[in-house]
Amino acid sequence: MRDALGSVQSILVLGGGSDIAAATCELLAADRCRTVILAGRDPDAMEPTAQRLRAAGVTTVETVRFDADAPESHAEVIDGVFSHHSDIDVVMVAFGILGNQDELSADPAAAARLVGTNFSGAVSAALAVVPHLRRQAHGTLVFMSSVAGERVRADNFVYGSTKAGLDAFAQGLGDSLAGSGASVMVVRPGFVRTSMTAHMEDGPMATTAEAVAADIIAGLRSGAHTVWSPAKLRPVFMVLRHLPRPLWRKVAAAR
Repeated sequence: MRDALGSVQSILVLGGGSDIAAATCELLAADRCRTVILAGRDPDAMEPTAQRLRAAGVTTVETVRFDADAPESHAEVIDGVFSHHSDIDVVMVAFGILGNQDELSADPAAAARLVGTNFSGAVSAALAVVPHLRRQAHGTLVFMSSVAGERVRADNFVYGSTKAGLDAFAQGLGDSLAGSGASVMVVRPGFVRTSMTAHMEDGPMATTAEAVAADIIAGLRSGAHTVWSPAKLRPVFMVLRHLPRPLWRKVAAAR
């Protein structure tokens, strides 16, 4: 349960290796969060983040093995976390693969695997979380979406399509939770400088994991259902979303 000042006391991160998730947990630690569970494919790889969080004052930091590509195991892993921590304020779905569009176009099986991770894995994990949030009658499920799903570009249309699908799923799930005490928050960052994008040139309005994390914390405090990061992307995409397709192709190619 959040404290009397509305600060998050506990968070479960599905995709504990995410740079944005790590930055979010560090900011939460500074705001009195005391329990962090990092769930990911390689618990050892998450240990440096766990150590930083302990140093930042988080009293309980655990790493749990979680494989986004093994949906048959999701309910068991998540049930186990909630049985050990009966009350969790925030669950963050932060895993995902960017991929290279040229390589994905040449390898349909690889494209299908990326879709399975980014969309199917997130759907499975989220639906395994929902009964627990309903039972405790509070908690926020945070989805890391992307502006790439707002208007899918030709140069990353497989990745963009997964974010479009995830965004739609998250919005519908949020509506289904109305009145339960639980809620959903969708985060739509633009280009973020992280280890996943280190090989790429900055996109327009590029930001950092720390800046996105600050926007996430602000969204949690205000009870937002959607967070754009940076915020100025919202009016930009209100226009881009409705551009005629021939014009959109020119704009997207020029970025």
